[in-house]
Amino acid sequence: MTPEHTTSTGLLHGGPDAIGTAWHDFSTNGNATGSCPAVLTALRAADAAHYPDPGYTALRRALAGFHGVAAERIVIAASASEFIHRISAAFAQGGGRQVVLPAHSYGDYERAASAWGLQVLRPPAPHGEAALRWCCEPSSPLGQAEADLALHAAAGGTCVLDLAYEPLRLEGAASLDAAQRHRVWQLWTPNKAMGLTGIRAAYAIAPEGDAAALLKQRLERLAPSWPVGAHGVALLETWIDEPAQAWLARSLRTLREWKAQQRALCESMGWQCLPSEANFFCARTDAPYQQRAARLRAEGIKLRDCASFGLPGHVRLGVLPPQSQQALKEAWMRAAASAEP
Repeated sequence: MTPEHTTSTGLLHGGPDAIGTAWHDFSTNGNATGSCPAVLTALRAADAAHYPDPGYTALRRALAGFHGVAAERIVIAASASEFIHRISAAFAQGGGRQVVLPAHSYGDYERAASAWGLQVLRPPAPHGEAALRWCCEPSSPLGQAEADLALHAAAGGTCVLDLAYEPLRLEGAASLDAAQRHRVWQLWTPNKAMGLTGIRAAYAIAPEGDAAALLKQRLERLAPSWPVGAHGVALLETWIDEPAQAWLARSLRTLREWKAQQRALCESMGWQCLPSEANFFCARTDAPYQQRAARLRAEGIKLRDCASFGLPGHVRLGVLPPQSQQALKEAWMRAAASAEP
């Protein structure tokens, strides 16, 4: 494993850095149309003077109704990363030894595995082993369908399907049908879709069956008290309601238009854009991004270097409005001109 995989969070992660938030931040994948008004209203009305219900009874019931599952299958988590670390711990406590990761993936899967001494395997890994299997669709960083997802779902062990970008799917369709999803852990983090990445809250849906029930018990024992505060509860409660879902559907139409424009702009600069079904895509730039990153950052532009994902020479770009796209092109061209002998 290359060092880049072990450092894919922290300084290499997108978003604000030591000098603040970039004016045109392509390095994160939140909904660039803005924050959902219905959720903002709920956040302002949240009762921060009192603890939430420690059992999250009403929240679990509401989420279960939205997904058509039993409330007992809902696991509340402080964030996707918190759940990733907690289920890795629970898996290790149950005697698990191996974790299977996609070829390119979010760094916290591996960080959590390393923290618990789990052996990390990447493709081509055998499908029949009793292992903790991480899948993500649309995948990160590529935004594509997850290879062999149905095989992973049917394999032995524990399969977790990270659905962080499913609400921001702009193309294609999910690989698993409803029956197949009932056999995997589903991890949902709606803060990106709602344009509110600063609100940390997530939940998982446990698969059916006795083995999943035992793992869920270990997860509950490992959970801190009140993993989600009042504002996280407000986010999770509101995102499943009709006003937020209707707003999301409208924003996806806008994001599709912006994505088509952004891909065309990148290709006009000689970049090779990879296929993607989500609100972001990867591209091989016509010159090394690392050589121009400081100059671009000084002009308010930030991209996500994909070397940490095992994709050197590529950048990941969240879809931003046309004015940000034009700022990227102009800054890149200026950086190119300054680099000429």
